[in-house]
Amino acid sequence: MHLAPLPITRSALRLAVAAVVGCLSFGAQAETLIIAAYPAVDSIAKSAASEWKKKHPEVELKIISRSFPDHHTAMTTALSTSSNLPDVMVLEVGYVARFAENGGLQDLSQAPYNIKTQQAKWVPYAFKQGTALSGAVVAVPADIGPGTLLYRTDLLKKAGLTEAQLTGSWEAYVQAGVQLKAQTGAYLMAHARDMKDIIIRSNLKAGEGLYLDNQGKVLINTPRFERAFELARQVRTQKLDGKINAWSTEWTEGFKRGHIATQMSGAWLAGHLNNWIAPQTKGLWRAAQLPERSWASWGGSFYAIPKSSPNKALAWDFIQMMTLQADMQLKAFKAEDAFPALLEVHKDPFLDQPIEFLGGQKARLLWREAAQKTTAIDVHKLDPIAEEIVNTELDKVLDQGKDIRKALQDAQALLERRARR
Repeated sequence: MHLAPLPITRSALRLAVAAVVGCLSFGAQAETLIIAAYPAVDSIAKSAASEWKKKHPEVELKIISRSFPDHHTAMTTALSTSSNLPDVMVLEVGYVARFAENGGLQDLSQAPYNIKTQQAKWVPYAFKQGTALSGAVVAVPADIGPGTLLYRTDLLKKAGLTEAQLTGSWEAYVQAGVQLKAQTGAYLMAHARDMKDIIIRSNLKAGEGLYLDNQGKVLINTPRFERAFELARQVRTQKLDGKINAWSTEWTEGFKRGHIATQMSGAWLAGHLNNWIAPQTKGLWRAAQLPERSWASWGGSFYAIPKSSPNKALAWDFIQMMTLQADMQLKAFKAEDAFPALLEVHKDPFLDQPIEFLGGQKARLLWREAAQKTTAIDVHKLDPIAEEIVNTELDKVLDQGKDIRKALQDAQALLERRARR
């Protein structure tokens, strides 16, 4: 870009000083802003191009899209080598902590961003998920995954079951699965691991994380995990799961063909079922709160700025547009079922509208309640390793008959050794 010289007036001098300060604060601005994302956040970012053009007609928006695992692998490599980094990277919540701890992301709590002055605008637990244990805010929430139970009404009717029998307690849920399997042949859930995953995420207390608390204490050998393992074992023992891994072809086929009767997940799964997994099952699904009215978070997307980005002012403008503009959040909600992290949008009449795929149910009101009641928990850089350790021990319980208490003790000890490194 080329600008004609300005006459040296007092006001011009102030503009020049401001421009220098801006560059010192954010870095030089380029004519292209690069965003790296995964589906369906890439589509949301692309749909924002016209709005971005209004704000910055001179700056092209370039979206680099990769599959979910390839995206996070590429971002890990880029941060570790400080090369091929975008100006803005999208992160799924499960990756935020590990990326935060490597020091490659901009701390947005510092000037000139000062994001904590706007903290109250986002769902509390989501803002917490983007905050490192040090207090640095390294990622801004865009969408969230309030936990929900999705179930097939046709299969429940055939089994002579009601929603209340599914949701009264976790034990009642498993018992309903026995009747469901006997009457319909359908599995209660895809994988017994799903039971463990939701129980360990439910009703956490402030200061607790999934696997470690905010002091770094390992929380695996606890009643929460013991109950999760026990219920998962009951599911497997009574052959109520299909041993089907999420996102596999068998998983999607199970939904299409009615082989899987329920799925615990984030609210976003209803959109995936409708849009591409099993659209032919429209009207057969309903949503409910999790058994025992448990409150859990399952997934969510965040925007972050690499420290080495030369275009931080533009990057910050883009992130604010995507996360703080109610119209942009609502647009993403309507197009991609991305449940908004911005609280202002939770008041929109769109949440009162019936969802055709869910038989006209006003399920977004359920999901709003779940978002309001989910506790903000701490994320930890060891969470991905902890998950792998716990899943390995659970497999030994399910497949080899290992004693649950021994499995939890072993997992606890292994994670404690990793934490001491």
